[in-house]
Amino acid sequence: MSSQGQVAVTRRDRWTILASLFALVLLAWLYLWIDAGQMDMMSTPAGDMGNGAMAPGPWRLESLLLTFLMWAVMMVGMMLPSAVPAILLFSRLAKNREAAAPLPAAWLFSSGYLTVWALFSLTAALLQATFESARLLSPMLTSSSIALSAILLMVAGIYQWLPVKKACLEKCRSPLNFFLMHWRPDTLGAFRMGAEHGLYCVGCCWALMLLLFVAGVMNLLWVALIAGFVLVEKLLPPGRLIGHLAGIGLLLIGAGLLVSSF
Repeated sequence: MSSQGQVAVTRRDRWTILASLFALVLLAWLYLWIDAGQMDMMSTPAGDMGNGAMAPGPWRLESLLLTFLMWAVMMVGMMLPSAVPAILLFSRLAKNREAAAPLPAAWLFSSGYLTVWALFSLTAALLQATFESARLLSPMLTSSSIALSAILLMVAGIYQWLPVKKACLEKCRSPLNFFLMHWRPDTLGAFRMGAEHGLYCVGCCWALMLLLFVAGVMNLLWVALIAGFVLVEKLLPPGRLIGHLAGIGLLLIGAGLLVSSF
């Protein structure tokens, strides 16, 4: 095959991967938009809401599963876009190192990545159940406790400055170094590398995700804003500086809320 033919195949592979990832992200946001609409229509003082959340009281397994599904789909819509450069880089390295087909390699890596975020989603669903049972969330899944909001804001603000945040963010911002140091061959290796990269991303962003309890879990504007912030922090050159400034802002806002509650 000529060099032009090889370039054409590479471009075709890249666009195929991008199109498939874009389709998944689009489906995730469509699901969230429909779910948010159902929540507005079906919310009642007592009983289930569209996304599986309930008025304060005992939770059923069905409600917990629906809440987990909501969080898992939300993490696809929020986190997959910022992982696209790493996915494309992995597919190219897999093709060069192992002659692996780029699209299957990309999706094996993505599956591992999203599996880790699904585990985070289970934790978030359990946390939501705990907050609702303790009457700390409104029926619209927004914090009804100034103290809870302040704590989550301050935790997120402080975490932006911690060394563990910096270490995880570096892995997300420099995926090539991660791949060179953690390369694993074959199908299982692609999944494991995706999961390992997902762990670093969870380590980088978990505190930001918990801010959804402050702004509203199904407030799609805030979901989009947090997702956009993650994208900027992970991919753009001034991302570290923006993250530090945001940390200061979150800490000050949280402290102000806490003081105002007394």
